[in-house]
Amino acid sequence: MEKEIVLVTGGGTGIGQAICEQLANPDRHIYIHYGGSQQGAEQTLSLVEAQGGSGEIIQADLNDSTQITAMIQKIKEQSGRLDILVNNAGITKDGLAVRMSDQMYDDVIRVNQKAVFVTMREAGKLMMRQRKGKIINISSVVGLHGNAGQINYAAAKSAVFAMSKSLAQELATRNITVNCVAPGYINTAMTDELSDQVKEAIISQIPMQRTGEPKEVAYAVKFLASREADYITGQSISVDGGMNM
Repeated sequence: MEKEIVLVTGGGTGIGQAICEQLANPDRHIYIHYGGSQQGAEQTLSLVEAQGGSGEIIQADLNDSTQITAMIQKIKEQSGRLDILVNNAGITKDGLAVRMSDQMYDDVIRVNQKAVFVTMREAGKLMMRQRKGKIINISSVVGLHGNAGQINYAAAKSAVFAMSKSLAQELATRNITVNCVAPGYINTAMTDELSDQVKEAIISQIPMQRTGEPKEVAYAVKFLASREADYITGQSISVDGGMNM
């Protein structure tokens, strides 16, 4: 039986690492993308292999469309196909709108929105020839409700929802699904840096009165990547403790 080929962007840390671990099994080969942290990607590879899966790390600067295209081309040359794409990588450059520079805005849009488009476009070409595939984009609750100090991030993540719905309509007849997972406040290195006071304020907004764990986002991705989700496309699953009711 031919192994499913998987690509997870930003697979070396946090939610991306948890996604790789949950998707790992003997029937899959996972390409673990990283931008700058090779050490994290290698750690993820160890977790994948511990689950009986196989994989390898792959580097690309998501600021550069040519590198994204080259990454997908390398996967095509090595594996001949791509069955599951998880667009997880993202950055933040926060600041109030009146103080946000063009550079801060453009940097976040380029990685969190344009890179998602380019990756979907290139992966979509492979999947259309296969007449099969699954694309899962990690958006955010911020893309649904906005957040003060994150106008760039909110714009990018909101666009991910819209792009996913549009592409889902384009690819549905080729047996390719496109869906989103929208995490709320998840315990990652990013949230570890917040003060206790800020964390308490965040938790007060969550009906379940706690932040989430990376594996809880990964469980939703695992479902959307499974055969059980073959008839689901153009949808978004919020993993946010009830914030998006």
